[in-house]
Amino acid sequence: MWASSILLALRAIRRNLLRSFLTVLGIVIGVAAVITMVTVGNGATQAVRDQISSLGSNLLQVRPGQRLGPGMGTAGAPPFKEADVEAIAAQIGGLKAVAPEVRSAVTVVANGKNWSTTVTGSTNAYFLTNNWTLAGGRTFSDEEQSAGAAVCVIGATVQRELFGASSNPLGEQLRVKSFSCQIVGVLAAKGQAAMGIDQDDTVIVPLRTAQRRVTGSTKVNTLLISMQEGADSARITARLTALLRERRKLAEGVDNNFNVLDTAQIAQTLSGTTALMTSLLGAVAAVSLLVGGIGIMNIMLVSVTERTREIGVRLAIGALAREVLLQFLVEAVVLSSLGGLVGIILATGASLGITALMGVPYLFNPGVNLLAFAFSAAIGVIFGYFPARRAAQLDPIDALRHE
Repeated sequence: MWASSILLALRAIRRNLLRSFLTVLGIVIGVAAVITMVTVGNGATQAVRDQISSLGSNLLQVRPGQRLGPGMGTAGAPPFKEADVEAIAAQIGGLKAVAPEVRSAVTVVANGKNWSTTVTGSTNAYFLTNNWTLAGGRTFSDEEQSAGAAVCVIGATVQRELFGASSNPLGEQLRVKSFSCQIVGVLAAKGQAAMGIDQDDTVIVPLRTAQRRVTGSTKVNTLLISMQEGADSARITARLTALLRERRKLAEGVDNNFNVLDTAQIAQTLSGTTALMTSLLGAVAAVSLLVGGIGIMNIMLVSVTERTREIGVRLAIGALAREVLLQFLVEAVVLSSLGGLVGIILATGASLGITALMGVPYLFNPGVNLLAFAFSAAIGVIFGYFPARRAAQLDPIDALRHE
């Protein structure tokens, strides 16, 4: 009975190809929209996580001032000192590395070309806190760090713009403001971070080199603190805050004149926001599935009306009411299931294209695809049942008299 019902349903669909296509189109659009929205949203969420994690592993960033953002509130807030770095590393457990950081925007010159970039002064701990790896060369020696030697490590963007992507700049001289430094290392490319910042557009020099020859000050603008895997960030943040308040001689009741930023919390917040937007867009797209289901019910009601005499003949020669019900119900399910399959194929192509255009990873989610297909088939059952029940309840005599 099932095989004959499916065969009759396929024959009915083939007799009205254009109408069947237009009926299926609503389901196709609905399924494709839901899967595409969820897939692209998941890719965007993963891209946010990757960009935040590229800033550093379990990273805390400590800056002078009471708040973040434009006008960071650093007025009157004293900068940090190298001694603060040593105290944090010695007195707080669960840390992987602690690095001071000073930055300055400069124009560098090499190989007859110039390029505007950012010079960062720090120690070798900086490469660990920021998850930097070397594509070639080495980091700074202890002697170079303590003496403030004229050496530097450059990012992939600086290498490309001044020397060419395929060149080997190791040993070359790079002019930074009024001094020249020897390139001893080249960083592996990281790409863009949050807000579209090019992480590879950087030149890194020893901290004392930057203080003496770039900034002209012993001030430390930022402390970068990398925690060990599994460390309790809340506990470490609390101990860090207490230590810095003590070192900066802040009395009880006085607000902190520094802020601690946990990149893991930023990642969770941004990921939660994008996941919420993905769910919202998926729910909006799911409305089109309901519209498609209403379209199926409408067409099936028309089909029942058109085939009233056929139904009457089947009932008159002995067909059972449940067989007529099954025939029309299977026809509706076949239409919606076919729309679901085409929608999945269309969504896969659209998701691949959109994620490539946006520069976010394509994450295939079998659960979403199966759920969308099951939902489309369920719509065929739900919206096809009423027309099928109406057909099964027709009186054979009245059906045969129908014109």
